[in-house]
Amino acid sequence: MERAEKREVVTALHDSLAKTGVVVVAHYAGLTVADMTKLRSDMRSAGGQVKVAKNRLVKLALEGTDAKGIADLLKGPTCLAFSEDPVAAPKVAVKFAKGNEKFIILGGAMGTQVLDAKGVNSLASLPSLDELRGKLIGLIQAPASKIARIVNEPGSQLARVFGAYGNKAA
Repeated sequence: MERAEKREVVTALHDSLAKTGVVVVAHYAGLTVADMTKLRSDMRSAGGQVKVAKNRLVKLALEGTDAKGIADLLKGPTCLAFSEDPVAAPKVAVKFAKGNEKFIILGGAMGTQVLDAKGVNSLASLPSLDELRGKLIGLIQAPASKIARIVNEPGSQLARVFGAYGNKAA
């Protein structure tokens, strides 16, 4: 790789890492190409990315970002999984690690907070942003639907009483 190419890789990585909400660092030695392709596909569908680059270039790209504390984790064959949603990348990475023992999560970062493997696992157990939005909308709509049922209930009770009297009279 020439110097200009390295500079482009560092710049692209820096831009990606500066915008991300969470970064997961993992060892991937021994994974097949098919496994890595599946990981990339799963991560892309969740709204994240998986990058593999030389550790030295990644350390240069981390300078000036919130995730610079993960530089110590970059030893050996590592890959980075990141997403803007703070839960998406950890969820996919932990799920993938359960199915592949060769994929070992080392840690990560959420903002300026450096996480160990347990921290990444606990992030993965949280509901995603879309799930939280759905729950919030459900909570907001619940009182309105209860009020509508209460308002309609007396009318339906009266209709049943009148129907019962009408059937009795006939």
